[in-house]
Amino acid sequence: MAASAGPEIERLIGLLAKLPGLGPRSARRAALALLKKREQLLTPLAEALALAAERVKTCRTCGSLDTQDPCAICADQSRDGTLICVVEEVGALWAMERAVAFRGRYHVLGGLLSALDGVGPEALRIGGLTARAGDPAVREVILALPATVDGQTTAHYLADRLAGSDVSVTMLARGVPVGGELDWLDDGTITQAMKARRPA
Repeated sequence: MAASAGPEIERLIGLLAKLPGLGPRSARRAALALLKKREQLLTPLAEALALAAERVKTCRTCGSLDTQDPCAICADQSRDGTLICVVEEVGALWAMERAVAFRGRYHVLGGLLSALDGVGPEALRIGGLTARAGDPAVREVILALPATVDGQTTAHYLADRLAGSDVSVTMLARGVPVGGELDWLDDGTITQAMKARRPA
């Protein structure tokens, strides 16, 4: 970045570059677009970010993000409390909701087991899942995890952990492509994978 840009602009570009999908060049273009349209983009974005930072919290029940705790999904009495769908991150939960393929409750793990990255069971929200699965009202836990090596490792670990409880443990059908992430799939693929789930 040229020194003439000033430290404020450099900081904006540096922060934007840390977002997923944005490298240094994309961050420069995004910063320029924001600065060119201050009233239409920059000011409303700054206000939205400040409001989100102040009000958005993590649901203590499922791990989703919302402005209330428990979140709107956990508080919704019309949802099927006998089903818990386990997802890696909130983005996957949003993808499931967008597909309107599931009307139960969720559990966000907060990541996947990964020996290479040093992520063990203690780093994930697995204890909360086993506690929720122990509720007599819960009859099925659906493992909606990515069809990656880490996703499948996590799914098998969870299936083993839940084997002693009185719940059926299922996985999404292989309509999810190998290496696929839920938040990148189309709604039809997610719907079909949910309908064709099988025992883990």
